[in-house]
Formats: sequence, structure tokens, C-alpha cells
Amino acid sequence: MHLRRLAVTDFRSWESAELDLRPGVTVLVGPNGVGKTNLVEAAGYLATLGSHRVATDAPLIRRGAARALVRGLVVHQGRELTVEVEIAPGRANRARVNRAPVAKPRDVLGILRTVLFAPEDLALVRGDPGERRRFLDDLLVSRFPRYAAVRSDYDRVLRQRSALLKTARSGGDLRTLDVWDGHLARHGAALLAGRLELVAAIAPRAVEAFAEVAPTSDPIALAYRCSLEGELPSSVGELEPLLVDAMGRMRRQEVERGVCLVGPHRDDLELRLGEGPAKGYASHGESWALALALRLASYRLLCADDVEPVLVLDDVFAELDSRRRSALADVARRAEQVLITAAVAEDVPEGLSGDRFAVSGGHVEPFPQEATSGGRL
Repeated sequence: MHLRRLAVTDFRSWESAELDLRPGVTVLVGPNGVGKTNLVEAAGYLATLGSHRVATDAPLIRRGAARALVRGLVVHQGRELTVEVEIAPGRANRARVNRAPVAKPRDVLGILRTVLFAPEDLALVRGDPGERRRFLDDLLVSRFPRYAAVRSDYDRVLRQRSALLKTARSGGDLRTLDVWDGHLARHGAALLAGRLELVAAIAPRAVEAFAEVAPTSDPIALAYRCSLEGELPSSVGELEPLLVDAMGRMRRQEVERGVCLVGPHRDDLELRLGEGPAKGYASHGESWALALALRLASYRLLCADDVEPVLVLDDVFAELDSRRRSALADVARRAEQVLITAAVAEDVPEGLSGDRFAVSGGHVEPFPQEATSGGRL
């Protein structure tokens, strides 16, 4: 899989830009603040319908514009598809495939798949559980786009059930709470089953990747920490009644506090380094290595599913020591397509040759010596 063309209109700092791409390595070079990350962020948005930098769409619209457009031409197994997403805060986004509208934007998920490694990934190790839940759910949707609907349905029911619980303090009618328990359990069981299977698949790959990039550190371990107690079954049918029972046991506490205390929204991906939690025990370098291991494991898992994603490396080589730079570069050399951003060309390891573009002043231009290499605006 690779992107043959990426185009944006009124996206972040870009009034417009169009970039022709080829398989292999493409490097965008320029000082901080000139829009390099905005371009690879646009590619990631086509793949996930979200940003790795912000939680909402509003910051993605160029100041003064009413909407933003992101368009990509994706090539996979000899087939070309054009996917376009219109981002418009305050109303529903719209999407097209080969210029034909689709019913819902999430219908484009799976056309382009990316794995992105960025400085923000330190939050996977040092941040709150929400960061790790999002990591799992994003990867789950990337593997199986049908989980986008599961995730959306669960979030919708969670908001509605939470709103009902909040009315309890003012004497609200809770007679429908049992109904919402059932809805939350049904969607939550589907999401939980997907996460459990995913953690089982990614854990050994993450352990292996961490050993490669941090061979002198203690080994890592991954475990799924659930709001349900005891050993968990793997099937949706078995998980659903467990969630219903747990909500029944927590009913009084939920009503008193006005929040939902049971469900996947309360869970965490536990990361351990040696005998202790990585969040408290990992050094800065080990935290970077663990974040890198999670992304490498994601990439290898998607490749094992026979869908090689586009690898996006956003300004990370300057943050890594020589061993981790080498390990990441080794993966990048074998990938079908890699998009790299760097403040200076020297940040990119030798051997990652390919098309290079200079980004500055709202323009993207091929490096002079590579003007005939095939990559051009």
C-alpha cells in the first residue's frame, strides 16, 4: 500500500498543497513551524479520521477558512482509489471515494492505513490511561474498520447513560437505567473482546521490538487491566452478562457519583518494565524505546495481516540515540512507503535514500539535486 498523491486545502497552515509521492522513502525537510507535520498529519487523518496532535477537528481548519479538504490517491495491490474527506466543524464531515459520496465518513476507513511515530507518543508511556485506550482502539479500527461503529456506538451510549446518572442527584427518573445497562454491556462487550484479542496479538511483538531497541534494559510486559474482576473470557456472549452484573453491583456508587464506573472506558493497557510499572520506573530513553516498540509492534501486526501500512515518522530521529535510530531505520528501509519529517537533512540516517522535499514559506519544492528523481509538487 502506498500514497501516490496527497493534497490539502485550508488544512492547518496550508492554503493548498499537492504532493506527488512514490513508494520508498520521502523526506520533508524544513525548520520547525513551516508545516511539515501538517502534511503527514493530513495523511494520518485520511487513515484514521483523527489527528495524533489534537482531540478535535476545529484546529485542523486554516484560520479564516470554513472547511478543510484532505485528498489522497491510494494504491493497493494494483488498485487505485481516491479518498477525500471534508472537515467542517459544527456539522458532520463528508467523505468521497472516487468522487462518489459515501454514507458516513467512517466508510473510508481501511482504504489507507498508516502507522505513525511522533514525539507525542511519549504519552503512551507517561500519559493517562486514555492515551493507551486510544492507542488500542485506533489500532483495532486500523486492523478491522468495523470496530469504528462499535467504538462510536459505545461512546454514544456511555454519554447517554452518564447523563442519566447525573440526573439522580436532582431526583431524576432512573427507571430506564436497566435498559441503558444492557446497551452499554452489549457494545462494551464487543469493544472489550476486540481489545483483548488485540493485546494478545501485539504483546509478544512489542516485547520483541523493545528487546531490539533497548537490549540492555529489563524486559517489558503488556497486560490488559479491566474494570471487570478475575480471568476474562474472550467471547462477546460471555463478556456481556459479566458487564451487566458488574454494573448491578456498582449501581449505588454510580448513582452517588453520577458516573459510569464499569466498562472499557475505565480500562488500561498496563506497561511494565522489569518488576515495576513503566510509567514510574522507565528512564527517558526507556520511555522512548517503549513507545517505539509499541509502534513497531503495530506496524508488524498490520503487515502480518497482509496489509503493509504507510510508515510515518514525524520528527523522531533527532530524539533517538544511535541504537534506536538504527533499529527504526532498518524497519523503514524495508517498508513499501515511508514519510519522514526532519528539521535538517542530517537528522535522517544514512541509507534512507529517496525523494527529498524542502518545506518553507508555504511551499514544498524538491531538493535541487533530486528535481528529476520523480517526486515533485
